[in-house]
Amino acid sequence: MKMSLRPNAHLTRGLLVAWLSVGAVVVPRLAHAELYSFVDDEGVLHFTNIPDDPRFEPYRAEGSANTFQWQDNLGNLRRVHRVDITEYDPLIIEAARYYSLPPALVKAIVAVESSFEPAAVSPAGAQGIMQLIPSTARAMQIADPFDPRQSIYGGSRYLRLMANRFDGDVRRTIAAYNAGPENVERAKGVPAIAETQTYVKRVLALYRHYLTTWPAGVR
Repeated sequence: MKMSLRPNAHLTRGLLVAWLSVGAVVVPRLAHAELYSFVDDEGVLHFTNIPDDPRFEPYRAEGSANTFQWQDNLGNLRRVHRVDITEYDPLIIEAARYYSLPPALVKAIVAVESSFEPAAVSPAGAQGIMQLIPSTARAMQIADPFDPRQSIYGGSRYLRLMANRFDGDVRRTIAAYNAGPENVERAKGVPAIAETQTYVKRVLALYRHYLTTWPAGVR
């Protein structure tokens, strides 16, 4: 199924607050992700399992290769696998509920940060499925940043701290996860950093997508 991931409405802290009344966990069924690709105006071939650009089309790979590298629109070289993007849903839901966060928001962060790859390491040294830098991981009491449970719980805890710091404002919370809370406070909003501006748009787009596609009791 083709996913439309463009944000078309402003998201406010109300989405975070309203989630607190959500009911019981529903474990979604498993489905394997498709791989998509497109060639941009500069001739760069892009791959993803999260088609957040209308130029993406289903990619038919030859042979049995399971891993691809591509440079996303944040300028990061990523390793994309043919993964089941619902594999960590039960854990995401568990951690999100523990920290009183919308599971759809936590999953959107995971998708943008690592494309659901627990072994991901960024050029800046961020590690794991929620891509925390080592100092933040230690502060969140993560012993093994590549363990999905520890990373998702630690990343959710950090996201909860950012939400508290910015009074549940979802845009500033997301921006702080990427750029750090000090930069958000200095900017009094989303900092004028190209990567962060794009990051916030991508997370919000996926957040809206998961809000509309997950069962009501999960979002």
